[in-house]
Amino acid sequence: MSAATFAAHIAGAGFVGLKSNSSNLCPSTGSIGWKRKIVSNGSKTYCMKTWNPINNKKFETLSYLPPLSDESIAKEIDYMLKKGWIPCLEFDELGCVRRENSHMPGYYDGRYWTLWKLPMFACSDSSQVLKEIHECRRVYPNAYIRCLAFDNQRHMQSMAFIVHKPDITTTT
Repeated sequence: MSAATFAAHIAGAGFVGLKSNSSNLCPSTGSIGWKRKIVSNGSKTYCMKTWNPINNKKFETLSYLPPLSDESIAKEIDYMLKKGWIPCLEFDELGCVRRENSHMPGYYDGRYWTLWKLPMFACSDSSQVLKEIHECRRVYPNAYIRCLAFDNQRHMQSMAFIVHKPDITTTT
């Protein structure tokens, strides 16, 4: 093929290198001047801070919310059970991935949380899971606890969320 095959002109204004062919990409006449416009998230709140990253770990789904109540956890577990997923609880003192024994790629030390008992295969009610969450909190008060949902049809983890974070003052 020759170079002329690929040299066809495309209709419309675009960019040539780093310069624009069009002068109307950022109009400043007839509307609020772009130089004076305040950054907004689309509402009346301007430049809202989302979260403090210092000493504030964030985890899976729902971790940006305040701690979930037992009623909220029960609703999430009811959803899980309605989908036919199997609930399971895990806990970990640090709650994050860490490399303790090796820094080699593919080494899985510190990536898995400890399983709290076996997955609840025959679970039919969220109160059964809540009872296990309370027992795990009692035994490991300084651990992060998360609830997982396994889909045995697709052979995968479908859902995970934190149900307990240790009090910062008690962990050292």
